[in-house]
Amino acid sequence: MSEQESKKPTTLAEAAAEADELALRGAQRELAQMRGVWDDELEAAARSEDFRERAVAYKAIGQFRFRQKLELLKRGFDDESPGCRGSALVSLELLSRGHPGAVNSVRSNLHTLASRDDNGAVRRLAIVCLRNGSPQSDTLGMLAGMADDESQDESMRSTARSVVAALKRRASARPPKR
Repeated sequence: MSEQESKKPTTLAEAAAEADELALRGAQRELAQMRGVWDDELEAAARSEDFRERAVAYKAIGQFRFRQKLELLKRGFDDESPGCRGSALVSLELLSRGHPGAVNSVRSNLHTLASRDDNGAVRRLAIVCLRNGSPQSDTLGMLAGMADDESQDESMRSTARSVVAALKRRASARPPKR
């Protein structure tokens, strides 16, 4: 067995980590080939009864830079497991860097998660994802309200404040609409 063959990933988590490395190196052709090889396994894992497998699958969507799987990722936002919801949000944040359309298309889901999820880490991740979207007034208003709400823990308030500031900077940097 050659060294190349022994390094082939054997699990979805290993393949996702390798895909992330390929994406960071800009190896688009190899990344596309890996997506083709692991597509079915990723889909199956996202539908698994085991929340750990679903969490790996949702995280892998981002690591594979699989923008075509946004609908599948949305299922993760509604998952009963906070770990799965968090993994889906981590992927969305990665997919939306430089691509606000990904966040804009699921904005209402993010608003719900940011304001109503039972898990504080999930709420903060949803707020962080909103940073990569367009600076819309409904988002700015919701986040400003959260930043000022003293019933929220300081970590949540701080995250909301920083995202509001980032969105306002982006809004002021945009050329005016004609």
